[in-house]
Amino acid sequence: MAAEIHSRPQSSRPVLLSKVEGHQDVVSAALLIPKEDGVITASEDRTIRVWLKRDSGQYWPSIYHTMSSPCSAMAYHHDSRRIFVGQDNGAIMEFHISEDFNKMNFVKTYPAHQNRVSAITFCLTSEWVISTGHDKCISWMCTRSGTMLGRHYFTSWASCLQYDYETQHAFVGDYSGQITLLKLEQNTCSVITTLKGHEGSITSLWWDPVQRLLFSGASDHSIIMWDIGGRKGRTLLLQGHHDKVQAICYIQLTRQLVSCSADGGIAVWNMDISREEAPQWLESDSCQKCEQPFFWNIKQMWDTKTLGLRQHHCRKCGQAVCGKCSTKRSSYPIMGFEFQVRVCDSCFESIKDEDRTSLATFHEGKHNISHMSMDISRGLMVTCGSDRIVKIWDMTPVVGCSLATGFSSR
Repeated sequence: MAAEIHSRPQSSRPVLLSKVEGHQDVVSAALLIPKEDGVITASEDRTIRVWLKRDSGQYWPSIYHTMSSPCSAMAYHHDSRRIFVGQDNGAIMEFHISEDFNKMNFVKTYPAHQNRVSAITFCLTSEWVISTGHDKCISWMCTRSGTMLGRHYFTSWASCLQYDYETQHAFVGDYSGQITLLKLEQNTCSVITTLKGHEGSITSLWWDPVQRLLFSGASDHSIIMWDIGGRKGRTLLLQGHHDKVQAICYIQLTRQLVSCSADGGIAVWNMDISREEAPQWLESDSCQKCEQPFFWNIKQMWDTKTLGLRQHHCRKCGQAVCGKCSTKRSSYPIMGFEFQVRVCDSCFESIKDEDRTSLATFHEGKHNISHMSMDISRGLMVTCGSDRIVKIWDMTPVVGCSLATGFSSR
């Protein structure tokens, strides 16, 4: 039954359709099978499972395969029904799933990494399997021959990966908080640029090739949107989570960003508005409002016989201010601040009540989310966590309009 397209009230929330339970350890990845009532899961318990929805409404494993090492990452290509599973030992294993999703045949093993595989993507046109790992590298291997084509090393663990299939550009996030943009060639690669803006390790990336936007989530609880296509270096900061951002997905059709954090928070951000860039923090030896010296400004402290003050920053104007000149707190969603942050007293006076209207909706996943993926065409989301539970959600009440085509939530 196809759902009609219509707007939903803002008070709506995600609907939990099913819980899939049975793994003995953390579920590291889960993917919804396109056009099927099915889920593929990979877990630290060394199993990969394909779950199909039975007439009873329950999900039962139609495939249960035990690996030699804990499963850490997964990529699935639906048209060819090829699945690539990354493991804790650094190897990637390729399987082919039968048309009825009841059988899985081993294809080959790729010795991609020396340590835990953190992310995988498969490119059918070039027949490459591209991956990142805790051996601090990105590798790309030929799926026809199984041979290594190239490797590039970083200074810290490579944690996440996105790939532009058309231009062969790879985006790699790492534990130092840096994102590296690389151009991959058949046997070599070149570093195009590095993006620095997070204060914690990069935990998730999402590349939108249409608008040429890169979104990054990090352990500093924040998300940054990098306008790669705009070429002006524009970045937007989004702060609304209270724990590390574990997964993000941009819905190009509705201009919305869905993000999940480790504490179970699910956020839906409205990106279809003109947001303001957060200012660079200014440096000063004294308060830029009252001119009182900061504590390291010994000369001015001596000259004026005053005690030095701590330096703070107004999140709206970026000025260096003392505590007395920044006693107020305010949210400022147009700049990405969904909860209250420090602002100087003059900026506080300039913020109107309507400026505080939230530009995101926040929901409870009610489990520790470690991974999320969406089937955007049906408005479905799957989350999995350290509680070993996989949850399937109908997101159409919160993603602006119903995108569902042929899915029934019976």
